[in-house]
Amino acid sequence: MKAFITGATGFIGSHTAERMAGAGHKITCLVRKASKTGRLTRLGATLVLGDLGNRESLLRGMAGCDWVLNIAAAYAFWLPDKRTYTEVNVEGTRNVMECALEAGVSKVVHVSTVAVYGKPADRPFDEASDPGPVRFSEYARTKYEGDLIAWELSRTKGLPLVMVYPGGVLGPDDPKPTGEYIQNLITGRMPALVLTDAVFPWVHVRDVAEIAARAAEKEDNIGEKYLAVAENLTFGTINKMIGEISGVALPKMTMPDVLATANAKILTLLADIVKRPPLWGMAADQIRTMKDGAAVDGSKAERELGITYTPIRTALEEAIASYRQ
Repeated sequence: MKAFITGATGFIGSHTAERMAGAGHKITCLVRKASKTGRLTRLGATLVLGDLGNRESLLRGMAGCDWVLNIAAAYAFWLPDKRTYTEVNVEGTRNVMECALEAGVSKVVHVSTVAVYGKPADRPFDEASDPGPVRFSEYARTKYEGDLIAWELSRTKGLPLVMVYPGGVLGPDDPKPTGEYIQNLITGRMPALVLTDAVFPWVHVRDVAEIAARAAEKEDNIGEKYLAVAENLTFGTINKMIGEISGVALPKMTMPDVLATANAKILTLLADIVKRPPLWGMAADQIRTMKDGAAVDGSKAERELGITYTPIRTALEEAIASYRQ
């Protein structure tokens, strides 16, 4: 089959492109001028220059494709220009979905995030759970708004939509907030541990790619949702694993939750002024997301897509090894 992939040079997207090409699918990838495309070229991908704001490039990339895998997102807990969240996660999603309708593809797999659920009443929550009333970051809020647009186009226009919701994604060479958190710990840059009792859902990046690919390949699953979560673990447990794997002594002090929240607000205000990311990755949105956490049931992907999740300890081992290279 032929698949058009957005975000294929990113963390999840690059693994998804590799999985799709490895299965014999022909892939076309949307790339920007500044993108590093060597990995995609080696996979035999057709490259289309453009971005989510350029509908002509989207339609050009989708031409003749069976599937669209929309993985591109503005994923960060702090950005110097907050408008980027809406431009990418809301308007970019709208453009991809409307272009997919115009191109007549047979399926769109949209990669969202468990963060759009906020804090549901169900614990753990699953695909049938109602989202909570609040999103805890601008990233989650705009992803949720983009998701609603996609589902509305599915309901009113017949968009052949399937959605995947990853938890906290781990794996080698992660440049995003989770990877930064691990690197701060193993390099001794964190002065204290934070929110150690908060529970969070975790998944290996290759498992997310596998779920996205199988969601595309599976027949008769239009309208389905798949939560991509292997294990629900506290940050204390994650920290302990990181310390054991890396052999690094972690900070002995644990910052009280109230102090962590207050410090994050101050550091974020300073970041907004100097236009540089908050120190130690302590953006207010990130601390809010960590503090409220989530417990998620990711078993539907196991049952319906045949996924076998990778242990989170393995994901951490691979991540730490990659940072030390």
